[in-house]
Amino acid sequence: MSVRYHIRLPDPDRVRASGEFAFRSQGAEGLAAELQDALRGDGLFQRWRARQDDPDSVDAALGATDPTAVVQGQQHDLHIDLVADTAIPGTVFKHRMRLLAGGAWELRDVRG
Repeated sequence: MSVRYHIRLPDPDRVRASGEFAFRSQGAEGLAAELQDALRGDGLFQRWRARQDDPDSVDAALGATDPTAVVQGQQHDLHIDLVADTAIPGTVFKHRMRLLAGGAWELRDVRG
């Protein structure tokens, strides 16, 4: 079952400065593509896992992927809105968002 997450990035500069695994793109389309890649594949998860003190003890469920995930981005004056359609569990989705955006994102709506 796919879920639609409506995300707001109120300060894109703060998002890009949120840590080692942070978004790098400048525009809405690039940020959407980065999130889409993070949901479709396990590259971000594997990089994060490798940085843990005991990588083998990391819950493998956090590495869930959804090859059909789709993310769209839209630029508004000073903020960016992302809409992600994915079957990834909510806890995994939020983990990926924390890696990419730290605490600089807002979950605006979730629809099944």
